Amino acid sequence: MGTTTWTRVWYAARATMGALIVAAIVRQLAASIGTAIERDRDLGVTIANFFSFFTILSNAAAATVLLWAAVWFFTRGRRADAEPTGLAVALGCVSTYMIITGIVYNTLLRSIELPQGSEPVWWSNEVLHLIGPLFLVADVFVGPLRRALPWSSLWAIVAFPIAWVVYTIIRGPLITNPVSADPFWYPYPFLNPNNPGGWPSVILYVVGIAVAIIAVGAFVVWWGRRRATGRLRSGEEAASVPSSAASR
Repeated sequence: MGTTTWTRVWYAARATMGALIVAAIVRQLAASIGTAIERDRDLGVTIANFFSFFTILSNAAAATVLLWAAVWFFTRGRRADAEPTGLAVALGCVSTYMIITGIVYNTLLRSIELPQGSEPVWWSNEVLHLIGPLFLVADVFVGPLRRALPWSSLWAIVAFPIAWVVYTIIRGPLITNPVSADPFWYPYPFLNPNNPGGWPSVILYVVGIAVAIIAVGAFVVWWGRRRATGRLRSGEEAASVPSSAASR
């Protein structure tokens, strides 16, 4: 998988996946706006709520980074040995977020019945919660030119989820739910302290997901370092072949 052809194919796949994720977000946003207008809901709150879901934010970030990677490769990176540091850190971040999105949705949220009029567009939902996360998993394992990241990059990976949780907890009681008219709104039921279990349940879920994010982020960094070390060793072995042959 280290061939030039494979690298070009994978970067083209990154561009395609980035575009597909953008299309899925736009389609789901259009559906949400259409439903809000049809049911005379607050449109501004509906849009703000849409972009308050971790799924939407992580997918938007993933699409941006995948398209950035493709543009970099096809304009300047075809002779590079590894991606620029900034791009590599961004890939580590969105890989972690998308993997967590896939795990949390498919284990905790897929079977939850949504309020009437809030049902997602089926293909968009699958792209955002299953296909996109699976692609980022594959990207971690086989994506070419991924740079080895220092362990300190874990701070960058966990920064956004921490900021998002703080934002969600502060914003929740300040928003009237446009669907149910409850005097609060939280993007996911496990973050809603008004549900059975209250704050202890919310704290437990937050801690559990935080541990999962750290674990997945650590794995992404570790695996990237392992792959980079393997490429380096392969390169050193290949470089030693001519000198060995010449000495015979």
